Amino acid sequence: MTGTQGFDKVLVANRGEIAVRVMRACEELGIETVAVYSEADKHGGHVRYADEAYNVGPARAADSYLDQDAIIEAAQKAGADAIHPGYGFLAENADFAAKVADAEGVTWVGPDSEAMESLGEKTKARKIMDGADVPIVPGTTDPVTESEEVTDFGDEYGYPVAIKAEGGGGGRGMKVVESADEAADQLQSAKREGEAYFSNDSVYLERYLENPRHIEVQIVADEHGNVRHLGERDCSLQRRHQKVIEEGPSPALSDDLREQIGEAARRGVRAADYTNAGTVEFLVEEDLDRDPEEPLGADANFYFLEVNTRIQVEHTVTEELTGIDIVKEQLRVAMGEEIGFSQDDVELTGHAMEFRINAENAANDFAPANKGSLETYDPPGGIGVRLDDALRQGDDIVTDYDSMIAKLIVHGSDRAECIARSRRALAEYGVEGVVTIIPFHRLMLTDDRFVDGTHTTKYLDEEADRSKFAEAQEKWGTGDASTGDGEESTEREFTVEVNGKRFEVSLEERGAPAIPTPNGGGGSGQMERPDVAEDDGTDEVVVEGDGETIEAEMQGTILSVNVAEGDEVTSGDVVCVLEAMKMENDVVADKGGTVSQVLVGEGDSVDMGDVLVVLE
Repeated sequence: MTGTQGFDKVLVANRGEIAVRVMRACEELGIETVAVYSEADKHGGHVRYADEAYNVGPARAADSYLDQDAIIEAAQKAGADAIHPGYGFLAENADFAAKVADAEGVTWVGPDSEAMESLGEKTKARKIMDGADVPIVPGTTDPVTESEEVTDFGDEYGYPVAIKAEGGGGGRGMKVVESADEAADQLQSAKREGEAYFSNDSVYLERYLENPRHIEVQIVADEHGNVRHLGERDCSLQRRHQKVIEEGPSPALSDDLREQIGEAARRGVRAADYTNAGTVEFLVEEDLDRDPEEPLGADANFYFLEVNTRIQVEHTVTEELTGIDIVKEQLRVAMGEEIGFSQDDVELTGHAMEFRINAENAANDFAPANKGSLETYDPPGGIGVRLDDALRQGDDIVTDYDSMIAKLIVHGSDRAECIARSRRALAEYGVEGVVTIIPFHRLMLTDDRFVDGTHTTKYLDEEADRSKFAEAQEKWGTGDASTGDGEESTEREFTVEVNGKRFEVSLEERGAPAIPTPNGGGGSGQMERPDVAEDDGTDEVVVEGDGETIEAEMQGTILSVNVAEGDEVTSGDVVCVLEAMKMENDVVADKGGTVSQVLVGEGDSVDMGDVLVVLE
């Protein structure tokens, strides 16, 4: 249903820092909050922050945060007026939005399901934007099913060609075809990712731009026909199509080009009958020979990329520039209110940057951590420094989902001050026990291309000096939590669940012996005991002989195994495909040899460092 009056209670269908971010906005508006959590997140910061919390299932996201019925049931049990999805998980799921809208007494905080569906389907979105006179990259508007369509497109527009999943985003479900002989394999890979992660194997084609900048425009639209854009963000610093530093305004755009892109975003959103917050993303062709002091002019090429029908990770940049609380605007629009400011009222003041604090090792190809405990967690402060997180010292990081554990946002009077202040803030950021990419961020703030603002989306993957990543990690980095000094300690934090609703009883004793595990027990109100390490009886994998081992470089799930014992492989051959961070990663042999052992199978979960295949 559509909200027509204020909310008393909002359920946030997400976890971590974005859940806390939404809850803070609710608290300032006098709205109570409800958290949902999986078994892996029962001690999570968003659970601590909320007024109420409900367990919605096991650690696996499909059984908890993606369980639509469980989320709606929790909202109705709690008496919540609305559901805010945050970003990720169900935030862009049109079916879920429709279910919430149909649920008795619950309002969806976001665009209606029809707008989500039309803009979430990339080919539909391209048609809408084309009709609104928004420039689009040359590409197909109908789904592609045969490799010949890919090669025909490449012959007409040139290689490389991008194959993109209809429901994808942020590089997920996208494959780049460099030549005709890659077309068939990359098409099937893109379709598999689309089916696996978006339940939609439809894909389309686009000309792959060689030197793109990633520019996105924040918009807010209400049910009364008002559409506002809040300026642009530059998200060009990416690794494997995943953003790591975002900033605004873009250092590459002239005022004329900025105005063109902003107005194109407004036209497209209005044509789609879109309401609530969203982001229209564009690719802008960079001129690699331009003077950093001379931004791209009004004649520069820019093309529509996609619409994100939700709040985004980097919305904080725009909030710092405009002083507008975008989450509050989402809630007000969902209540049926009219936007309270005009387009002329929107002014960008100064410069802002957001640094994603991921639990990753940039020196090891940004491999995510598979464990860690925050022995030290001492975030920075001072003027112009904002921290969005859900952490406290002593927390174990949860590795079942994505690797981002916090966001550092810095604002300055101009880009130079913002960079200087960011250097100071990152140097102050004290984290021990968990590997993070803070050293990488500190390095980037001394990198000539980034400081000049002439980098493209390909810079990190194809041009940056990766040896400097290792140097930065060695100089400023921290590793995983130590194994401890043998002292027994117990954190006696009990949780009682009655009909799925969470109640907490806390008793903390440092240096105390472990709580004994009771035999049997039961009952609907049984208290949860703290996790205790146990021997599950699983035999340890044994590597036979002294052959060459091929190990997992990150935590993930084996999608396919391409070799069998006795097979001959050469250097560069793909031995298996590992899914991590919702992306397919080829695991290749560094050396040739004969496969003597295959220690994994399709569907197996592996940790970083696990041996997958042995070669003799």
